[in-house]
Amino acid sequence: MASLLILNGPNLNLLGTRQPEVYGATTLKDIEAKCLTLAHSFGFELSFQQSNHEGVLIDAIHAAKSTHDLIILNAGAYTHTSIALRDAIASVEVPVIELHLSNIHAREDFRHTSHIAPVAVGQICGFGAYGYELALHAAADYLRK
Repeated sequence: MASLLILNGPNLNLLGTRQPEVYGATTLKDIEAKCLTLAHSFGFELSFQQSNHEGVLIDAIHAAKSTHDLIILNAGAYTHTSIALRDAIASVEVPVIELHLSNIHAREDFRHTSHIAPVAVGQICGFGAYGYELALHAAADYLRK
């Protein structure tokens, strides 16, 4: 049975109340529940984590090397600033799907650059909370190949 990690970065714990016009009204707990149901229907084990701390996210990526087959990563604003997250992904042999609730390419200029994209197998953005379900479908397809 494949094991996946959905890893969420800074401020995602505030989903549902933080800028709902940008990020929607769905909470991270709601997203987790949907993801668990969908992952189990695919026969995946799923771990779901969130941290506002870059080092904690890096530690989770390192730990994934020996425990998970794929990571779905919503790094939040660290996407645009963290070379350390990029290096952590490049250092482990675990494929990563980059995920964003909003379309980062249609927002402020500083959000157009992703340090994660060059080391990810793909990127999903702009579909709100549904993006997590899309990422799980993409993970299933990727792992079947």
